[in-house]
Amino acid sequence: MSEAIGFIGLGLLGLPVATNLVDAGHSLRVYNRTAAKAAPLVERGVYLASRPADVVTPGGVVVTLVWDDASLEDVVKSDGFLERLGPGGVHISMSTVLPETARRLERLHAQQGCAYVEAPIFGRPEAAAARRLWIPVAGKQPAKDRVRPLLEAMGAQGIFDFGEAVGAATTVKLVGNFLIVSAAHSLTEALSMAEKSGVDPKAVVEMLTTTLFAAPIYQSYGKMIAEKTPAMQSPIPLKDVGLFKRTAEQVESPTPISSHLYELLRV
Repeated sequence: MSEAIGFIGLGLLGLPVATNLVDAGHSLRVYNRTAAKAAPLVERGVYLASRPADVVTPGGVVVTLVWDDASLEDVVKSDGFLERLGPGGVHISMSTVLPETARRLERLHAQQGCAYVEAPIFGRPEAAAARRLWIPVAGKQPAKDRVRPLLEAMGAQGIFDFGEAVGAATTVKLVGNFLIVSAAHSLTEALSMAEKSGVDPKAVVEMLTTTLFAAPIYQSYGKMIAEKTPAMQSPIPLKDVGLFKRTAEQVESPTPISSHLYELLRV
């Protein structure tokens, strides 16, 4: 049986994820700060709300996929959001935020009798459209059981359960994004050296990504770098490495590489 879903955040990832839910037969109520971005969904009969709380069904499920900690807190603390979600409701947070933010928001949800499930996404927009996302999750087990079919409908090819302690899945997301950004910078430096030494970078990528580094990140980013695909300027790497670095410092874990990478990204 399909479930009516509230969906907040229709950016590069949010729109294809929400579209997957519609394709799966779910009824959506959506909100986005820039209302025009909802046009493809509105054309398919999706209801566009004028404020976050208006997408929420009492005791229902609401999904947020917004930019950062401040945006997520603004939604959760907006007038009527938690009160309307209320007992039995579930909020699936898919944003990349600090673990401490996730834990703080979980406590606010508990005060209203609703559950907070963190389920940040690994995957670019084209992966979302192709239904090839990887999703770590954390939160209370009954809530995770309830929303698992929805995560699958959103385009998850794999869901990894990191227990009931909120903050765990967000930590995994920060670790993964740090490794992705590190790999991209290492590939850029390595392939530049190879090319300036007279070695075809495409051949380097072909060999190494089919042998020692046969991993999707090395394969996809290596191909783009070797073929000099124009890079899309994005503030995401700086934001996410900053979140990783801050979290590491809070738990007194050394940050020599993330600190250097953060400074490189700031240039």
